[in-house]
Amino acid sequence: MNEILFEFSGRPVTVLETAIAGGLFLLTLIVWLVLKTMRQIRQRADADSAATEQIHELESHLSQLLKSQGEMTGRMQTMAEVFGSRQSDMMRAVNERLDGMGHKLGISMADTTKKTQDGLRHLHERLAVIDRAQQTITDLSGQVGQLQSILSNKQTRGAFGQGRMEAIIQDQMAPSTYSFQATLSNNNRPDCLIHMPNGAPSLAIDAKFPLEGFNLLRKAETEEQLKYAQAQFRRDFSKHIQDIGEKYLLPGETQDTAFLFVPSESVFAELNERFEDLVQKAHRTRVVIVSPSLLMLSIQVIQSVLRDAKMREQAHLIQAEVGHLIADVSRLNDRVGKLQSHFAQANKDIDQILISTDKITKRSRKIEDLELGEIEAAKETQEPDEPRLAITPDS
Repeated sequence: MNEILFEFSGRPVTVLETAIAGGLFLLTLIVWLVLKTMRQIRQRADADSAATEQIHELESHLSQLLKSQGEMTGRMQTMAEVFGSRQSDMMRAVNERLDGMGHKLGISMADTTKKTQDGLRHLHERLAVIDRAQQTITDLSGQVGQLQSILSNKQTRGAFGQGRMEAIIQDQMAPSTYSFQATLSNNNRPDCLIHMPNGAPSLAIDAKFPLEGFNLLRKAETEEQLKYAQAQFRRDFSKHIQDIGEKYLLPGETQDTAFLFVPSESVFAELNERFEDLVQKAHRTRVVIVSPSLLMLSIQVIQSVLRDAKMREQAHLIQAEVGHLIADVSRLNDRVGKLQSHFAQANKDIDQILISTDKITKRSRKIEDLELGEIEAAKETQEPDEPRLAITPDS
């Protein structure tokens, strides 16, 4: 044990001394390790205590957040119920308004459809009359010979012309708008009087066309017979035109124009082709020569005048109804605008509520994801009413 192991600074060091020095060193090291371990144990206990306090604090904040979220959910449900009740009331009011407007529009459309159908029916009737008239014209053009034999007798000719004229007028006009063989104030009786609207003078129609001279023209074989027939026809026609002007053109009682009805299209065409001067003379006397087709067209024009007069009488009623309809549409537009503003405000409130709930959900998730010992700095964008959480473990 006293054996010298080595020398240190000129002093011999034995094995015993070396063993004692090593033991002291080991003892010192063990003591230091024990002290360090106890210090670490104490630090861990302090950290566990701080962590436990922080956990309790976090649980308290979390419970407060959950309580706030529950209150917000209750408020949202209450608002949803209020909004649902208001929306149902508004929808019921709008449906009632729309039903009333639809009923009014349905009635108006039904009336319009009825009027349109009546107009189409009248149009079809008139087209049928025109078709019948065209067929009649075709038949008459192919039966000129038979017409000449009928017109050769003066009495038969007058009855034929009167019958043709009456058939056309009765087929085209209402019974209250004309009179046959009516007596004027000068005791003359035109073949027909057409009553004009608004108290206007009546229109006289004569159906006694002079055909004696015209038949002589057809039968003339020599130049002298032709000249004689032309002179006779001119005298008869001029006299008849003058008689119509004197008998039937009465100021204030009849129109200043009268009709002379020619019952044959062929006679009318030949008259306009060969005796233009007589036609012009009739025009100057205010007498209009009409064939069956021209008489039908004239009657249609008169019907249009009568119909326009009736429409003018009802125009103020139509304008009043249109005014009421425009007012109803304007009120509906205003109410729909107000309803749209209410819906827009409600949608805006719901969007803001959803934003708030989304923020609360995000904050809750961040709190759930926190780990012990992690330091989380407060964000600059936090709202003033939101709590700021921080974990500061001891160093």
